Amino acid sequence: MRTLREWMRRLWGTIQRNSRDREIEEELRAHLEMAVDQMQARGGSAPISQDAARRAATLEQGGIAQAQESMRDQRGFPWMADLISDTRYALRMLQRSPGFAGLAIAIMALGIGANTAVFSVVNAVLLRPLAYRDPDRIVTLTNPLAAGEDSSPLAAKLVSIPNFQDWRDRSSSFEAMAFYYPWENPVMAGPTAEYARVTKVSRDFFRVFAVEPILGRLFNADEAKPGGNGAVLIGYAYWQSHFGGDPHVLGRTIRRYSAPQSIVGVLPPSFRFPDATEIWVPDTDNGPGTRDRDAQNHYIVGRLKPGVPLEKAQAEMALIGRRLAQEYPDTNKNRTVAVTSIRDELVGDIRLTLYLLLGAVGLVLLIACANTATLLLGRATARTREVAVRAALGAGRRRIARQLLTESLLLALLASVAGLLLAYWGSKALIALAPSGVPRLGETGVDRWVLAFTLGASVVTSLMSGLAPALYASKVDINDALKQAAARSVIGGGIARVRAPLVVVEIALAVVLVSSAGLLVKSLVALQKVELGFRPQNVLVMRATGPGSIRDTNLFFKDVLSRIAAVPGVVATGATMALPGHVGSSGIYYFDHLPERPDLNGPTAVNSVITPGVFAALGIPLKSGRDFNDGDILGNPFVAIVNEALIRRSLPGENPIGRTIFCPFDSHRPMTIVGVVGDVRELGPARGPIPECYMPNRQHVYNNGSLSVVTRTTGDPAAIEGTLRRFAHDRAPDIPVTFTTLEEDASGNVAAPRFRTLLLALFAALAICLATAGVYGVMAYSVGQRSNEIGLRIALGASPGSVLRQVLRQGLVLASVGLIFGLAGAAVVTRVLGSMLFEVKASDPSTYLAVAVLLGAVTLLASFVPARRASRIDPLEALRQE
Repeated sequence: MRTLREWMRRLWGTIQRNSRDREIEEELRAHLEMAVDQMQARGGSAPISQDAARRAATLEQGGIAQAQESMRDQRGFPWMADLISDTRYALRMLQRSPGFAGLAIAIMALGIGANTAVFSVVNAVLLRPLAYRDPDRIVTLTNPLAAGEDSSPLAAKLVSIPNFQDWRDRSSSFEAMAFYYPWENPVMAGPTAEYARVTKVSRDFFRVFAVEPILGRLFNADEAKPGGNGAVLIGYAYWQSHFGGDPHVLGRTIRRYSAPQSIVGVLPPSFRFPDATEIWVPDTDNGPGTRDRDAQNHYIVGRLKPGVPLEKAQAEMALIGRRLAQEYPDTNKNRTVAVTSIRDELVGDIRLTLYLLLGAVGLVLLIACANTATLLLGRATARTREVAVRAALGAGRRRIARQLLTESLLLALLASVAGLLLAYWGSKALIALAPSGVPRLGETGVDRWVLAFTLGASVVTSLMSGLAPALYASKVDINDALKQAAARSVIGGGIARVRAPLVVVEIALAVVLVSSAGLLVKSLVALQKVELGFRPQNVLVMRATGPGSIRDTNLFFKDVLSRIAAVPGVVATGATMALPGHVGSSGIYYFDHLPERPDLNGPTAVNSVITPGVFAALGIPLKSGRDFNDGDILGNPFVAIVNEALIRRSLPGENPIGRTIFCPFDSHRPMTIVGVVGDVRELGPARGPIPECYMPNRQHVYNNGSLSVVTRTTGDPAAIEGTLRRFAHDRAPDIPVTFTTLEEDASGNVAAPRFRTLLLALFAALAICLATAGVYGVMAYSVGQRSNEIGLRIALGASPGSVLRQVLRQGLVLASVGLIFGLAGAAVVTRVLGSMLFEVKASDPSTYLAVAVLLGAVTLLASFVPARRASRIDPLEALRQE
């Protein structure tokens, strides 16, 4: 307690320094006057004059100034007082040089703001704890092949219900395990229908996340069993937007697929798993898909028991997976079980992209630090006489360096404030540019961790940019500095030797960034040139869900498509279960006969349900045979159309027309192949075509209720959006429809590479600009320091052209050294980009050659103005100054 009181007393003394100094001075003067009186009293019969007594008392007690300084240190914190004094002095110096201060703050603000913006996204997506109770105990379970990549794009993620039941019953590491499946459903919560994110869940789903409703209750046993009464839970956001936060919402009904379902609870605002779900319903399905071990159609999550590490659960589940493979070789052969932290599962591939961007803006910050250091070094030259005077008056080297570092810290703190504003706008831009599906991106914001990061970045920036100038400025020779002009100061040569390496560092870091951006740009260009197998231009997409029964749904789409086909400007129209570039379903296929025990590890194909006219609307070429027609209905023989990739894999060199194929989708009936179409890159442009089997929608009732109507037009497809909306509404007023264009949808397949390429190119451009400014600053400083020498050379006969070439040569030397180090660094750093590149190697020579040419061009540009100024120096004026 005594220590705390002493600390508070000294802190208060430091804060009230002016009044405290006056009190100390008055106290010391009072003591001195008393000593003077005592001296005079001692004189006795030989009186002492007042001046002599004062002189003797002063010698006896010591100087007032020294005593005042000692008492000040005892009654306050000297370091804090010095910091306040240094800060005030730094503010006065910055006010005298607003141009320098504004430029330095702007450069550091760009670096700090870019870093803070990217860190705010990284913090929200990767670092901030998930909004669940004990999130580290929540995992996902998948069923991939034991070796190699799964040939089915969905099989590794999806799990059959029988396998799930065996995992749950045989494991001891889990407190709870559940299955779910998300999908967009047509929902009516009011007078109009719309699509909502709906997830079917098993009863233990909410136990896994340890979540409880903020209103109402969870599903009971009767509601969760097969054939339950259709209860639903709604999310907080859906409750607010559709029911106005009405506390009496319990018991109200919504219509999903036209069936009424009662609301039994509202979940908290932080819970939206998975995929921003709005409505949760119990999975009451009891069809074949829930009993067949080969029906992989659900996602699995689990909660580990307290104290059970992920590694132990993985080992246990791998053992269970091997046992199931032995017990059920037809369905589980070569399959294992993978247990993954839910955070890692949610983040997925975006982790590497975000860390790449964070590393890129880190390099930008280093370049900004080097640039600011060159500015401070130049300013230190101009302040040589000021520093020399302070040193002559008794300021030590450490004191001078501390003062200059304080100025650098003040600049960085001011830059951090501006950087926070830039970060706010920058994070908004990042959210807008980011690809869809990035988890928790909407949670991006400035919290205490982002503020701590910004403060740390500003401190590091101030130290990195201010340390070298402070050390060199504090080395000033007092005699020489006071004799010479500031522009020709004795420390000028030392500072010049420091500024050049700093510019080399800037150039090298810029080369690393520009090389990385160049590789990504070249990869993106190659990606966008890939033939997708369809033509996305001028195609309008209308997603709709047919009303009522299968018969009503088929009639709805048939009527709407026939009306659309008659619209002027429409070239072709059709409807498909999944748009090209998306996989709605996949599974095994067989030719000629279906074995009693299907080999689930055999070849797989994408299953696509479509209507006649889809190939013409999408621009998919029909290679042989025929398209589907109105005769391909449920009562007629089943038919199918396959792509060339399927033929190349299973029937190379053979004519498939007339062959029988089995694609167990919603039926095991044989289908006759009636046509072959070109390949579509269903997994995106970065991956090759895979086998695909197309089936007519009127012969396959499963998943044909919701289809995307695709309409090719001669002009702008958005011009007929109102017409299509009216057609759908006239035919069935209570069904939801949404619109987009196929071109917009297809662009989503390159959203992630486009996002990282755009940002890295932006950071690279910023790095080039800063490096250019650094080269210009060094060259301009060098010309200013050597103006007398250059003037003398011109007077002795040197031509302006030779002076121009010499200065340009000096700039190119800096660029060459920076380029060598930068290319060496890029060769190491760009290896990280290997998995992000398409048809481009990380060692691509043309990219590095282009970087070298670009760097040479900007260096010449930055050096030309100082070089031109040097070539025009008047020798008489330069010699007169000398």
